[in-house]
Order: sequence, then C-alpha cells, then structure tokens
Amino acid sequence: MCVLFCDDDPEVLEALTESLRIEELSVRPFTRAQSLIEALSPGTPCVVLSDVRMPDIDGFSLLARLQAIDPGVPVLFLTGHGDVPLAVQALRQGAWDFIEKPADPLVLVQSLKRALSHRATILENQRLKAASRDLSSIEGRVLGSAPATVKLRQTLSRLAETSVDVLLMGETGTGKEVAARVLHDFGVGRNHPFVAVNCGALAETVLESELFGHEAGAFTGASKQRIGKIEHANGGTLFLDEIESMPLSAQVRLLRVLQERSLVRLGSNKEIPVKLRVITAAKEDLVEASKQGRFREDLAYRLDVARVDIPPLRARTGDAEILFAYFLMLAAEREAMPPPPITPALNAFVARHSWPGNIREVRNRAEKYFLGLDPPAIPSDEADEPSLQSHRDAAEAVAITQALRTNNFRVGRTAESLGISRKTLYLKMQKLGIEY
Repeated sequence: MCVLFCDDDPEVLEALTESLRIEELSVRPFTRAQSLIEALSPGTPCVVLSDVRMPDIDGFSLLARLQAIDPGVPVLFLTGHGDVPLAVQALRQGAWDFIEKPADPLVLVQSLKRALSHRATILENQRLKAASRDLSSIEGRVLGSAPATVKLRQTLSRLAETSVDVLLMGETGTGKEVAARVLHDFGVGRNHPFVAVNCGALAETVLESELFGHEAGAFTGASKQRIGKIEHANGGTLFLDEIESMPLSAQVRLLRVLQERSLVRLGSNKEIPVKLRVITAAKEDLVEASKQGRFREDLAYRLDVARVDIPPLRARTGDAEILFAYFLMLAAEREAMPPPPITPALNAFVARHSWPGNIREVRNRAEKYFLGLDPPAIPSDEADEPSLQSHRDAAEAVAITQALRTNNFRVGRTAESLGISRKTLYLKMQKLGIEY
C-alpha cells in the first residue's frame, strides 16, 4: 500500500514526502496530476493525496478522473484556509478527507493511515467476494489470509486428493463442517452424496437406526425398511460431527464399518458393502477421552490417523476483520441495502477481541451490527476506561449512522432530521470515520 502524492509546489512536495516517509509510509510523489492519473489502475493498492489548486488539472477534475478509473480509491485533499468550502464540496463528490494547510503532520498521517486501512479492507473484500463466488476454489470456502489459514487450506487441498478418513479437531465455531465439505467437494467422491450427522443432537435410542438403518419389524415402531446415513453416503462422504458424543454401543458398530467397509442393518444378518470416506469432527482429544472411559480406545486410534487441527480465530491474526466485513457484505446483499460503515473504532475492536465463539460469533456480531443492534464503536473489555469525548463520539456516531439509514443515506434529509447543516454533518462524518 502506498500514497500517491501530487503537489505542483516542489518544496511542499519534498517536505511532506519526507515527513510521511519518516512515519514509515510508502510515498510516490508527483508534480503533475496527469502523471498521477497515469499511475492509477483499477485495484491499485494506494490512496491519493493531492493539492486542490493546481495549474494543469485542479482537484475536482482530478477526483472525477480518478473515480472514473477506480471509484473506491480514497482521495484526500490539501487545502488553503479559503478553500474549505471547496473541500466540503469535494467531500460531497466522494473525497475521503481534506486537510488544511499548513498540514499538521500528526493529523495528516492519522487520516492517511485510516484511508490506507480502509483501502486494504475494501480490496481484500473484493478479492474474497470474487473468490467466494468461485466454488472451484478452496480459497473461496476457507476465507482469510493469516499464515494458519493458508496452512489449513494447503492441508485440506492435499488431503482432498486422497481417500483417507480424516479427523477434524477444533473448538466450537471454527468451521469444521466447512472443512469437511471442502474435503468432499474437492475429493474423488464429489459427485456422490455428502451426508452430515451430528452425533450430539440424536438420542441414543435413535442414533444407531439413523446411522445403520433397519429392517421392517426390527423393533417396535419399525413398520418399514429404512436406509441409514452410512448406506446413503455410499460412494461419497459421511461426516460425523461431535463424534465424542457417540454412545459406546454405536462406536462398536462404527469401528466395524471403518475396518470392513460393510454394515448390517438393525434386524438383518446381511452384510452390505459400502465405499465411502468418513470424516469425523471433535472438540476434545479422543485418545484422552478413551483414557477416561468415555470413548473406545481402538476407535480413537483408528480415527486419529489423518488429523487436521482447525485453528481458533484468535490464532488467525487479521482474519477476524476480513470475516466481519465479509459477513456484513453478505447481509447487505441479502437485504439489498448498503452496509453500515466499519468505523476505525469498530475495526480496532474486531481486531483485538478474542472471539471465543470463533467464526460463528463473528457472523453473529456482523448480523447484529447490520441490523443496528451493535453501536459502531463497540467497547472492548480489554480497553482502557473511555474518556468523556470518546463516549460523546460514540453516541454521535450511532445517531448519525441510524439517521443516515432512516433517510436512505440522503445527506440533506439526514442533516435536516438531526437539526444541523450539511457542512456540519460532513465534518462530523469525516471526524468519526463514517462512510456512506
């Protein structure tokens, strides 16, 4: 990510470029707006910083031409005191921010960093959105860019090419069923059924019948023959979630299926051959559970051969922000409405929260935020005691965001409903990081 900086005054250009580089920002300086325009292409990982008054192409013409190339690129303007009305007009036309000259380096750097972070998130969301529409891509199923996520995708890709049974280990909400479906959809049995069974959701009295099937008259109430889940998955994949909850009696029968690749329906003596991949998922170590007498030791070792550990979200640095924005985008697409803005305060919370519920919790919070049930600046239990100003900013952000949505994101009506001028509303939105 870099800053494309244009100013026709060489001294200003050199001084600010050096200041930004001291702050470890990558900067490409330009003395002519046309040269900057030629350096931009759709999806360029950058933001633009430019003077408003320039001899060849002024700031408004520059903004229009940049938006024609890439409407999502953030453009920040440097303005003289007398140019503030022009800068407000620029905000109305889609500029990200304006900074009055002489620019306060701290204010400028903070605004640029917010814009760079926003740009990075938007580009990543576009990439993930494109990938998620491509069902032929594992990257479209297992989202994220953290090293642990990349390693997980590589492991799943390698195992999908085999027919070996797999044990998925991970906390609740980490996406074990998603991983199981990846193994199936990219495996040799992709054209055959994927059958999922939650062992913890079925009563012991019906689990064996659900898994192995039964003949008519096998027990009271068995009025007709039933094909079980294992037989139904023949040729494809059987996914047994929460395998640690399976009763010991069913474990004995499952072990035989794994060893012999055949089953016997309840009430029958006939062996039925089956060819399938068995994927199991557990939240706890099965070998350890066997030592406590809660799981068969032979089955534990039989399952724990090709083991894949699904990392919790707290071990996937950077993925929470990506997933939150992605689920927010899905909610907006579902309701055909623009998504509410992800403010810097909200993004900071998402980044530092521990997410004990993992991906499931992220999706839940994103849905709540879309529905207006979570304020933009979500407080963190790890944060310092918030100041009075931070409380005031958070309250204003909530009020402005809700008013924008109520008025269908029409700024004029929103300003009227809040009892403030359009200029004041634009300035407050810029200060609070509210986009629309």
